[in-house]
Amino acid sequence: MEVDWAGSTLKIIDSDSGELIPTYLFVATLPCSSYSYCEAFLSMKEESWLTAHLHAYEFFGGVTQYLISDNLKTGVKKYRQGEAVLNDAYRDLAEYCNTIAMPAKVRKPKDKPSVEKTVGILSTWVIAALRNQQFFTLEELNKAVRQKLSEFNERPFSKKHKAGNRLTAFKKEEQFALKPLPAEPYKMTSWKKASVQRDYHVNVESQFYSVPYEYISNQVQIKLTKDLVEIFYQGNRIASHKRLKGKYGQFSTNHDHLPANHQLYLDHTIETATKWAEGVGINTLKVMRYLLKSAPSEKQGLKAAFRFKGLARNYAPVEIEAACIKVNKIANAPSISAIERVLKNKQQLAVTKAPEQESHGFSRGAEYFERKNK
Repeated sequence: MEVDWAGSTLKIIDSDSGELIPTYLFVATLPCSSYSYCEAFLSMKEESWLTAHLHAYEFFGGVTQYLISDNLKTGVKKYRQGEAVLNDAYRDLAEYCNTIAMPAKVRKPKDKPSVEKTVGILSTWVIAALRNQQFFTLEELNKAVRQKLSEFNERPFSKKHKAGNRLTAFKKEEQFALKPLPAEPYKMTSWKKASVQRDYHVNVESQFYSVPYEYISNQVQIKLTKDLVEIFYQGNRIASHKRLKGKYGQFSTNHDHLPANHQLYLDHTIETATKWAEGVGINTLKVMRYLLKSAPSEKQGLKAAFRFKGLARNYAPVEIEAACIKVNKIANAPSISAIERVLKNKQQLAVTKAPEQESHGFSRGAEYFERKNK
């Protein structure tokens, strides 16, 4: 199967603004019979490119042994020693269809002569015929495209020595050689690159997914489907997560990815932070609620709460509650720094007062006993 985008475009009309929106015609053809498929898309981006291939194979009723495309960025990542390196999504599609993708060489249209010729003919047969018609949706346009395509494939050959048309030639010469369509539905994939952050997570469209902590600061490849996120390092899958949906800033974290001393942080939640504060005192709870509520994101709020709870390693609950009482009286926006200052100042004050307390005690020095002996 040879594939390409037509050079000319069709248009649909935005029913609200009256704006003309360009559409792009994908063309696929079988070289022996010239039996062809075409479909209009709103863009020539990767998702449209992959979807068009799937629809073409469905139209033909099977998969070809070879797939010859242009050297578009949607299909080819780079050339290495004259050989095309497919981008990850196009490679996945070829593997799914069990076909061999063979992109044409740069500036070598003779590598796919059938589609080059068919694009020119279809541009006249479909695009020119529909150019002056008005369509308000892509569905309306493609309905008309399918009608013109049917006429194109069933049009008798002009050559006298060849009877029939493209459809009859396909059924006679090529249909038997097609491989069956894949049994499972194709899952649209896309690939991204990212660096592993210091907290062992990668950012994928403002959602965060964990990887084993050994990969911190390394660049990884991320495979996305509708429901799954798979993370690879040098071709090996190192993590897999169910894809997060909904509000941004969510975390999907596997406890096994973190070192043991950091798993304590992972078990830290809004509920556990609030429960700890309740156990210390009402003013500590007030500060905790403020820290969680005022933070720009849940992640930052939990970081502040974790730092707040860390004070319990050096101070007794009664000291933390006393410091919170003082800070709540003087500040509408209590901070951990302010509470730490109160605790440190109280500790330093206790140290400086200790010698004075000893001077007022009941200890008797050498002079007292010397006077008594005299």
